[in-house]
Amino acid sequence: MSTFIELVVNGVSAGSVYALIALGFVIIFKATEVVNFAHASLLLAGGYVTAVLHDDIGFLPALGAGVAAAAAAGALVELLVLRRARVEDHSVLAIVTIGVDIVLTTALTREIGTQVLSPGDPWGDRIVHVAGVGIAQTRIAAFVTAAVLIGAFLLAFRFTPWGVAMRAAAEDGETAALMGVRLTRVSLAAWAIAGALAAVAALFLTVFPTPGLDRATSFAAMKAFPAAILGGLDSTTGALVGGLAVGLTESLVTGYQGDLAFLGRGIGDVAPFLVMLAVLLVRPAGLFGTRELSRV
Repeated sequence: MSTFIELVVNGVSAGSVYALIALGFVIIFKATEVVNFAHASLLLAGGYVTAVLHDDIGFLPALGAGVAAAAAAGALVELLVLRRARVEDHSVLAIVTIGVDIVLTTALTREIGTQVLSPGDPWGDRIVHVAGVGIAQTRIAAFVTAAVLIGAFLLAFRFTPWGVAMRAAAEDGETAALMGVRLTRVSLAAWAIAGALAAVAALFLTVFPTPGLDRATSFAAMKAFPAAILGGLDSTTGALVGGLAVGLTESLVTGYQGDLAFLGRGIGDVAPFLVMLAVLLVRPAGLFGTRELSRV
């Protein structure tokens, strides 16, 4: 029983980090209707800056620099690439983000090389024991941080002028523009916020029990993509539910992998994608996504 509880706790913690990343996908999609396949490279950029600077300026300043760097990178992608693409087809723009991801990831992996970089977090490998269950402090910090950031975003999305503008742009961009909403600012802010959230997620993807940040970290980040699709690309609530579902699925399947040997090795890595496919067969728009209706 203690093993099950530990797996659930770890799954919820990992799921909250995936929810941060999935929220970035959703923010950009709601603002621009573009699926951002460059999100993993933004995460890698933020994590790299944090890992490189923490010895020189300390953990918190380095994390702040990583968040700022990822936010700036996201804003620059929107400003210099997508805005100048002069393409209205959102599918084409999504393909453009794949190209951006390849360029950024290649440049960063060249810098990282074969190194495994530590983010310099203050928690180390300390374990907290609660009712006989061992929980890594990094897992607790990940859950608390993700909960605070997601809660702050939802409040801002609901009550601030930027949130109102973004909701209006997502509902009907043309009408919002006629009412004075500057869609370019909404889009720029969405990309910057998504990058900032990805940088925070990068920290918790590279702390204990993982060895640190390496060139494969961006692949781990893509596990959040099923979370965004599963919940619904245009739903912030869906990003949270999807992230938790993916985290729990990955943790439980990996933990009980010995009992699932008939499914093959590494089933824990592909389980989130299998869950995504199963949900999409029943609900093509995701659990909380908006269904498109057309009159025939």
